[in-house]
Amino acid sequence: MAGAGPSGKSGKDAAWAPLALPLMLPTWAVIGFFLLLPVLLMVVYSFLTKEFRGGVIWEFSLAAYDQFFISRGLFGDEPASIEWTYIGIFWRSLWQAAVATGLCLLIGFPTAWFIATRPPASRSIWLFLVTIPYWVNLLIRTVSLKFLIRDNGPLNEFLMGIGLTSGPLPLVNTNLAVQLGLFYSYLPFMVLPIYAAVERYNFALSEAAADLYASRWRTLREITLPVVKPGIIAGCLLVFIPSLGAFLAPDLLGGAKTFMIGSLIDEQFKGSQGNWPFGAAISVILMSLVLLSLLFYARAQRSQK
Repeated sequence: MAGAGPSGKSGKDAAWAPLALPLMLPTWAVIGFFLLLPVLLMVVYSFLTKEFRGGVIWEFSLAAYDQFFISRGLFGDEPASIEWTYIGIFWRSLWQAAVATGLCLLIGFPTAWFIATRPPASRSIWLFLVTIPYWVNLLIRTVSLKFLIRDNGPLNEFLMGIGLTSGPLPLVNTNLAVQLGLFYSYLPFMVLPIYAAVERYNFALSEAAADLYASRWRTLREITLPVVKPGIIAGCLLVFIPSLGAFLAPDLLGGAKTFMIGSLIDEQFKGSQGNWPFGAAISVILMSLVLLSLLFYARAQRSQK
């Protein structure tokens, strides 16, 4: 190839090669300082000892992990047993995140398909409407949703006004309210990746399937979904992972019965009675579960190729 050196690189690539590492240093510095260092500190704190008045004592201990998995009674003098309280909170968080992901997929896929099949001139308008909520802070949006669904809020006033209900529906401090909060917060995270995948989809494939007398459902199942699968998976991950660690929706829209893992972590770092090592240990456990899930998925995808 003309202009290529012995190594196969063009002259321009060879000229920039010595500068590759220096140019990457600022990026690695930012990643190291703002991502790797905080994660490392969290891991270190999870193995420290809680100080009685708050903070930590720099003594190595597994007490935080022991507290999460093992129960020894209120005063620590009972036989060891499994601590189902925190495991139950983890399970509730997984269930809530999975349901929120399913709801977002159920609504997000048709929405993304609708937007991607509009004329090119109008697609930007529809995308603009989808992203408008992100112009407002998540806290403000969650508080606004609570105002909307509270007992004397606009939703209940409307339902009672048209005679559909005789009294206010108890929506706040329920699992349904938390689901609404998660769905409302993360729906665009599902729509946008699927939209990007559908926009690149070759609709001639669907036309060819129709010419071969394939039904719409079979075309969707065997042709369309496999092609746009990467966008669906990306959307599910972008919804599931933040939903799993969410704490604003459970705190503001839920109650004690809807306590999730994000709220539990948040509580450990509040005030002088917080337990920083325990909060860090829960964060490490949560992060480990997410990373293991991503690794299993990546391995499964690699085996299919």
